[in-house]
Amino acid sequence: MGALEIDGLTKTFGDGETENVAVDDLSLTIEDGEFLTLVGPSGCGKSTTLRCVAGLETPTSGEIRLDGETVTGRKPKNRGMAMVFQSYALYPHKTAFDNMAFGLRMTTDLSKGEIDEKVRDAARVMEIEDLLDNRPSTLSGGQQQRVALGRAIVREPEVFLLDEPLSNLDAKLRSGMRTELQDLQQRLDVTTLYVTHDQTEAMTMGDRIAVLDGGHLQQVGTPLECYHEPRNRFVAGFIGSPSMNFLDCTLRDGVIHHDAFEYRLSTPTEASSAGSRDVTLGIRPEDLDIVDSATGGLNDESDASGASGVEGAGGADGTMDATVTVVEPTGNVTVFSIDIGSQVLTASTADSLDVDRGARITVGMAEENVHLFDRETGAALSPSAATQAEEAPARGSSSS
Repeated sequence: MGALEIDGLTKTFGDGETENVAVDDLSLTIEDGEFLTLVGPSGCGKSTTLRCVAGLETPTSGEIRLDGETVTGRKPKNRGMAMVFQSYALYPHKTAFDNMAFGLRMTTDLSKGEIDEKVRDAARVMEIEDLLDNRPSTLSGGQQQRVALGRAIVREPEVFLLDEPLSNLDAKLRSGMRTELQDLQQRLDVTTLYVTHDQTEAMTMGDRIAVLDGGHLQQVGTPLECYHEPRNRFVAGFIGSPSMNFLDCTLRDGVIHHDAFEYRLSTPTEASSAGSRDVTLGIRPEDLDIVDSATGGLNDESDASGASGVEGAGGADGTMDATVTVVEPTGNVTVFSIDIGSQVLTASTADSLDVDRGARITVGMAEENVHLFDRETGAALSPSAATQAEEAPARGSSSS
């Protein structure tokens, strides 16, 4: 068993005027065998959280429990956890075999033969059997990472703690290692807490993701829940690439008002009947329908009935007249930067549109893809998240 509980974890550095709250009242449960990714920007507290769980930092307050038993005061070697660092942390003067065997020699009573068997078994899993006599300086980044992972595997821990282990690898190798790590975790069925600043890693690897900002937990859910139903503006902007577009608007009597357009909502929100309210409209780049203002439609998902929310140019129906400022073909997707006057938005499409820089286009949006956020607190108000609006945390508040 390896259920991990983080209960009210707070970690501060310094005191008085110099006090810095790195993690603030964080509560989180990782189920036995679950792969949870902890994601957020640099300085949000994710690595500090991992170090507190590992025992490398002492929490200011709160508890760490493994299978219901408090491990907060235990030494790292006695917690039943194994950590893989961003820098790999391999001993340069030791061979790959000795690096993998070192922890077993220091913390167990296993015989030389038993240690040899465990190391070679882990090396077979990591496909580095022919590298065991090599020192780290002769290994590539990917090979060093495999050694570091093998060192963690041989300990047969209840919990894997991974601190941005792929960030030093090139893009192609990082993509391949993501797949291998997921396969390895599923085969070993070990509870895993994985820290990353890369939201693509978080989305593709975790059973669930936990989003941190400024030491506060913003949302916990499956990758698709956090993508389609963000609980606040921070999560909406951080999860997804290219990131969500935001426009400051006013919501009045069920109509969204912006300088470039108006949009009447058919689905009420808890804010629709609250008079006039300052809101932020969010729309993902792939959800902006690109329409040829002359022909009436270049996006295959748009049709003459307006089912996609696009009924034609003009701005009174939620469409926006725009100028294309940048075209970025990436192969399967083309990304456009579009100027709607006072603001630049990002649109993307898998269609092969013959649109050049400087072209005048019209874009629209389907109501089911529109997200609304309270402009002051950042809490979600959009129809897709209306049921969570009352409890959605503002940026800087905590939630589990």
